[in-house]
Amino acid sequence: MPQSSSRIRVLGAGLAGPEAALQAARRGCDVDLFEMRPTRSTEAHQTSDFAELVCSNSLKSESENTAPWLLKQEMRRAGSVLLEAADASAVPAGHALAVDRVEFSWRVAEAIAAEPRITVHREEVTTLDPERDFTIIASGPLTSPALSQSIARLTGSEHLAFYDSISPIVEADSIDMQRVYFAARWDKGTADYINCPMTREEYDRFYDALISAESVGEKDWERLTYFEGCLPIEELARRGRDTPRFGPMKPVGLRDPRTGKTPWAVVQLRCENLRADSYNLVGFQNHLKYGEQSRVLRLIPGLENAKFLRYGQIHRNTYINAPRLLTETLQLRDHPRILFAGQISGVEGYTESIATGMLAGIYAAALAQGAQPEAVPRATGLGSLVHYITHADSKNFQPANITFDLLEPLEEELRRKVRDKRERHRLQCERSLAHFDTWWQRQLTAANAACAPAQ
Repeated sequence: MPQSSSRIRVLGAGLAGPEAALQAARRGCDVDLFEMRPTRSTEAHQTSDFAELVCSNSLKSESENTAPWLLKQEMRRAGSVLLEAADASAVPAGHALAVDRVEFSWRVAEAIAAEPRITVHREEVTTLDPERDFTIIASGPLTSPALSQSIARLTGSEHLAFYDSISPIVEADSIDMQRVYFAARWDKGTADYINCPMTREEYDRFYDALISAESVGEKDWERLTYFEGCLPIEELARRGRDTPRFGPMKPVGLRDPRTGKTPWAVVQLRCENLRADSYNLVGFQNHLKYGEQSRVLRLIPGLENAKFLRYGQIHRNTYINAPRLLTETLQLRDHPRILFAGQISGVEGYTESIATGMLAGIYAAALAQGAQPEAVPRATGLGSLVHYITHADSKNFQPANITFDLLEPLEEELRRKVRDKRERHRLQCERSLAHFDTWWQRQLTAANAACAPAQ
């Protein structure tokens, strides 16, 4: 690989930052990776580890021809280091990719330590120099106030903020296994989820306790604007008695093998680590006081004597108005030496954060070596995600996960011809991967040309 013409600074060692740093370093660039923890902590992190998974431990579906599967397939083909670490630290999770948090962080740290071009700095960065440094800002949803102010001054744009939530985790040995059963919805994948079935009476008792439970008080400076795709369970419940039953407590496809019947409602528990000694309550992120959580959640069958290793909580999630600020190569329009990646760029989700970190590392390496990066095509899953955050309505911009709604639709004639939705999705994925492979081959060709000795 050619020597870099300038060092690259990467701010943040969550998910996007390490991926960006590793991609740039493997392309011959010297990288300074900054992480403020443990010098300065956040309200959500519990460790100072790289790639700490704060909320769930799931990187979503691995079912073929789903949107999350497509995104991961493209990332694997491009050599995503963190996705490789996730695959190597996977725990049983049916048709989803879920990881052992500790093992995953360890593997990411090992990859960084093994890369001689990366220098790690355990310090907070509070200022930005858009004229001097190539910088990837991957500081995440909990960006420090000082750095947030620097970004705001640089962009001339206010941040947007919503509140993201964390699900409770229980000790496996404290679950009453006589009252629960293992199953995956519709028997897709292996039966790795613990299911806590509820009768109508049990559900009504739980629901009444949930909506009457006391929440953590809102501070004067807070404006609780939740991300619609990650609502606290009590907020969901306030929308109607049956709303949770059509959301995270949906029993459809989860027939109880002991009775042969479908419960009125189900609470699913997903394995947290390879030892299978802890489980998180899927979709049960909340903003209730800890004592209230203990009381209400123990009304769930099988959790009457649950030992909580972590209670649910919420944290502020800060992100920029990407449609106003970013180009399709994740550069600031007015300051192209600065790129954004991860949740602060306006994507939502672990995989999406890693994906934008991967792209930012590739793009920054090209810039540092004097080349103009080629944006990943709109027709790909990666390109569709970036297209959304850079072309959405800036007045009503909300972060997004990868979904089929973001992908380019099939041609009208083909849509009329193909009525089956699954077949349409298969065709969209097939087309996206073909476009990705063509783009990726060009990146490899350009990299080989850059490595060739001068004549």
